[in-house]
Amino acid sequence: MSATAEAGALLLAGARLIGRDEPVDVLLRDGRIAALGPAGSLPVGAGSAERVDLDGRTLMPGLWDAHTHLTQWALARERLDVSAATSAAHAVRLVVERLADRPPRPGTALIGYGFRDGLWPDAPTSALLDAVAGSTPVILVSGDLHCAWLSTAGLAYLGVGEHPTGLLREDEWLPVMGEVDRVADDVADALVAEALRDAATLGMVGVVDLEIADNVDAWRRRAAVAAPATRVRAGVWEAYLDHVLREGLRTGDPLTPDGLVTQGPFKVVTDGSLNTRTAYCHDPYPGASGEHPHGILAVPPEQLVPLLEQVSRHGLRVAVHAIGDAANTLALDAFAATGARGAIEHAQLLSAADVRRFAELDIVASVQPEHAMDDRDVADRHWAGRTDRAFAFGALHRAGVRLALGSDAPVAPLDPWTAIDAAVRRSRDEREPWHPEQAIDLDAALASSVDEQPLGLAVGAPADLAVLDEDPHHRLARAGTVRGLPVAATLVAGRWAHHAL
Repeated sequence: MSATAEAGALLLAGARLIGRDEPVDVLLRDGRIAALGPAGSLPVGAGSAERVDLDGRTLMPGLWDAHTHLTQWALARERLDVSAATSAAHAVRLVVERLADRPPRPGTALIGYGFRDGLWPDAPTSALLDAVAGSTPVILVSGDLHCAWLSTAGLAYLGVGEHPTGLLREDEWLPVMGEVDRVADDVADALVAEALRDAATLGMVGVVDLEIADNVDAWRRRAAVAAPATRVRAGVWEAYLDHVLREGLRTGDPLTPDGLVTQGPFKVVTDGSLNTRTAYCHDPYPGASGEHPHGILAVPPEQLVPLLEQVSRHGLRVAVHAIGDAANTLALDAFAATGARGAIEHAQLLSAADVRRFAELDIVASVQPEHAMDDRDVADRHWAGRTDRAFAFGALHRAGVRLALGSDAPVAPLDPWTAIDAAVRRSRDEREPWHPEQAIDLDAALASSVDEQPLGLAVGAPADLAVLDEDPHHRLARAGTVRGLPVAATLVAGRWAHHAL
């Protein structure tokens, strides 16, 4: 900044807005967009601002991820990736390679992440892992986070004790899942900070963090060391709700003096997942036997309704996890009964009537498009005959439902262009698009990835911006995808979070 430049004022000159050819200048001051107009039409006071020439690059509102688990994502980036495993035997080979290359330190476990056993021809068992790992604890977490596959030593490491298969699902796994992520605060905080810095290089300006933790304390601790690279909305789970209520925190209240971290929604999980075959559905799973042929309803209406009433009364928006169509019906019933505001997270299988109810009740559909790419084959098998209404982004958009795109990282990568591309193309490889009638157009996907503001820029809006080296429309037409679209710079509250101009 020059000696005469106004502190906190920045003029972005010669930008092009999404889908427009005429260059504009945008003045940022005090963390907001102060003025914009045709290139060269400097508003009063702009002469004292630092000038940065964008040379015709595309300028748009910065991107958000509406659903992340940041600590798990930060840790998963360091772990063994078993997402490519096509069988239990294949996953075991990946474990063998990792043990030979980078064995865990004594007293720690080998932790892997990302397996999806819904289409595997063989069953994961402790015995398979024991045969190659011996006394070394091995814990492999599924891609959907709803189950884990452990060796006998891994079971002992988590204090689980004996188990007939070593494959822990839902209620067996979720209570001990946090132990896998238990590392020193300073280690976790450093990894999270690095993950957010990397997210900013993708044009991201904010995330909703739904980590299962006391997120109020965690984010205040982190912010006391350094401001996060992006904005953060810190969600709260029932186990930590008393803390939030005790402080009288409402959704949107600042948790840090700079306002970059705010109180997020209340999160509740009502059913399981597709890959684990525990998403709660009206129809039974093909060939299902046992106690839960329709999946698992973890929080029935008689518990969900009072919870939503309580948190809504205290000014909290809600984020209700519902994947199966029956779970979505019950979640919408609870919204209707309580008047709660917020989102249904995932909404992966919906009836036509419930699509309409999303719109009627003004409930956000917080969806993760890359899950459709990960799960298309699993859905074709386990939701056979119903996939025309699975991951129904198109139907929701046509009904006027507000979509909010995200990743559910680490279930999918924390990368907004991955989510946008999956929503638009319904394919990520040479395969035919999967139910292309449920795609949305690029403008809709972009608008669903910014924070409740127009896709264009508006005076008075937060100066949370992304500078792109190529207009996404041009990129899609030229390359057939927007995955990997280069981002030249990112600003959060008018300050550079990423600068590669």
